[in-house]
Amino acid sequence: MSPVIAIVFKDIVIEMRSKESVSSMLMFGVLVLTIFSFAFEPSSIERSLIAPGTLWVAFSFAAILGLNRSLAMEIDNDCLQGLLLAPVDRGNLYIGKVASNFTFMMIAEVIVLPIFVIFNNLKFNLQFLEIAGIAVLGTFAIAAIGSILSTISANTRMKEVMLPVLQIPLTVPVVISSVEATSMVLSGDTKGISSWLYLLAGFSIVYLTVSYLVFEFVVEE
Repeated sequence: MSPVIAIVFKDIVIEMRSKESVSSMLMFGVLVLTIFSFAFEPSSIERSLIAPGTLWVAFSFAAILGLNRSLAMEIDNDCLQGLLLAPVDRGNLYIGKVASNFTFMMIAEVIVLPIFVIFNNLKFNLQFLEIAGIAVLGTFAIAAIGSILSTISANTRMKEVMLPVLQIPLTVPVVISSVEATSMVLSGDTKGISSWLYLLAGFSIVYLTVSYLVFEFVVEE
């Protein structure tokens, strides 16, 4: 078994026992969608304009809850020290954490996204699949940068506050790109959507590459 698969398997087993990360992300996401659902009429023009932002507010802030819990669990049980003592490449450790965090986020989003479709009177058609594709790409970028930022914040006194402070500014380009692409899909005018998708993919690659290279220095500190 490769180190990456072993780390992902470990995180999944722990999450299946506690169900803390997925349940917290799911509850927050549903809560945000419910509040905005009552704030705007189903047929109003304002809802069609606000829906993409609502979806990505739910996704991005729910991700922060999951990421905070991900590394806090490792620190509390001294599991991170055990992983660092193991003969495992630091880059593999980072990739494993990204994979597990991405998996937990997607599990929550698989439930949140259909609720978003129902609340906004949308249909489960090609449009839904396009939004799901954007969600996968945007979530991967958030997991890539969030995994290393959660490692940094986990070693600080105010770790619950530090992660949002670090992550929100760095994920602004990802959220903006995702919101714009989702808005184009909902409006039916996808002309020019490729530029936003390229930007989103570019940030995903940059975040993953840079974080992979500096992760060893972060965990050693």
